[in-house]
Amino acid sequence: MSDEEHHFESKADAGASKTYPQQAGAIRKNGYIVIKNRPCKVVEVSTSKTGKHGHAKCHFVGIDIFNNKKLEDIVPSSHNCDVPHVNRTDYQLIDISEDGFVSLLTETGGTKDDLRLPTDETLLAQIKDGFAEGKDLVVTVMSAMGEEQISTLKDIGPKN
Repeated sequence: MSDEEHHFESKADAGASKTYPQQAGAIRKNGYIVIKNRPCKVVEVSTSKTGKHGHAKCHFVGIDIFNNKKLEDIVPSSHNCDVPHVNRTDYQLIDISEDGFVSLLTETGGTKDDLRLPTDETLLAQIKDGFAEGKDLVVTVMSAMGEEQISTLKDIGPKN
């Protein structure tokens, strides 16, 4: 029995969850929540009173943090909701390729080349114009639930 070899599938992540549970009644405006499997920023929360036999209900209105779509959900306030782990990381922009990918400099000095330009027209124009002018640009990348997208742009001055 002990002579058998065991093969385990290895995964790239450390097994960290993409979300964590939080009681619906504890989620506030400007927090984050998962609605229909999409990470959302909460823009409105309203709580209804308990019915004759029921729970108080929380009505959440959220905006998807990646595609800006409005989503709604109604959850009993005593139940748990999924809350996404949302991370923001700043990277310096090195290059923009013709196929719409950006090359970013990480804090460790490596490069990150797997990120597309944002779909938001105004942010896209700001990045392209600033890069064409030779400015030093820092982009903020939001990541949640296995997705990443450039969310904001900072100009740290012209290149020397």
